[in-house]
Amino acid sequence: MSTTEQFMPLENRLNTDDIQLKMNDIKTELRKVIVGQDEVINQLIIALLSNGHSLIEGLPGVAKTMMAKLLAKTIQADFSRIQFTPDLMPSDVTGTSVLNMHTNEFEFKKGPIFSNIILIDEINRSPAKTQAALFECMSENQITVDGTTYLLNPPFIVFATQNPIEQEGTYRLPEAQLDRFMFKINVEYPNLEDEITLLTEQQNRKNINKENLVQPVISSQEIIAFQQRIKSIYVHPDIIKFIATIVFQTRTDQNLYIGASPRASIAILEAAKAAAAIEGRDFVIPEDIKHVAYPILGHRVVLVPEKEMEGYTTQSIIQQIIDRVEIPR
Repeated sequence: MSTTEQFMPLENRLNTDDIQLKMNDIKTELRKVIVGQDEVINQLIIALLSNGHSLIEGLPGVAKTMMAKLLAKTIQADFSRIQFTPDLMPSDVTGTSVLNMHTNEFEFKKGPIFSNIILIDEINRSPAKTQAALFECMSENQITVDGTTYLLNPPFIVFATQNPIEQEGTYRLPEAQLDRFMFKINVEYPNLEDEITLLTEQQNRKNINKENLVQPVISSQEIIAFQQRIKSIYVHPDIIKFIATIVFQTRTDQNLYIGASPRASIAILEAAKAAAAIEGRDFVIPEDIKHVAYPILGHRVVLVPEKEMEGYTTQSIIQQIIDRVEIPR
């Protein structure tokens, strides 16, 4: 028996062909505009399928906002973009009660957070009070205003961008909010070949708006159905133990001041199922875990000051942890 076959379900097989096909269609649409960011696109699609929010971090000009906008455009769903600024108030995000002059009663006017796909641009530009307005909706898919709770319609996914180098006029995201993002996706500069391709395509398009090249290929109802079906993907007990051991090791590693929470374990489990479905499998293998582990754990752990001064990164420590945990066979 091969390593892969060991983790296959013996019965009740789940068909994931249509999921793989639709996700490939999304990738094809995004690649009409986005060049050389295949792994970033893959992580965004995994987040979409596993109903997880993503923090997209990268230097200015690497198409962070563009990728999130275009991904939303491939889905026939409501889309809202919120530009975070220092003077943005929580009510500007969630909504507020306004007086109806005809009835002389207050009515709730919904804010832009009441949508399916939310793009928050430069999330660290707003102070903690506004950032805290996202806590409830990101973890519970609901908003409470003036003592009344309003449910958010599924699918509900937040993509937020931030610039890692600017400090002036920004507010650091607290750990409690970072933990609510399933993924922290790092967008790097393209290599030389990809940049040449990017410039060539830009020249050839001339007056064509590149955003118009991307077309919807999936409905919000299909996304919801895929999200529900993916939860039934088979996970072998040894794989579950593998996830738990990796996360537990982050809490005992002497190089880390803060380890990952149980929410991280659940995120790895759900993201690994989505990664398997994208590959056309109805079962999870160890490679799926290793694929999603760093973007899920990287923003949840904190290095001890000595290691940070020595130039270590969370990625290198997480890689060490994964390497020393026995891989299920």
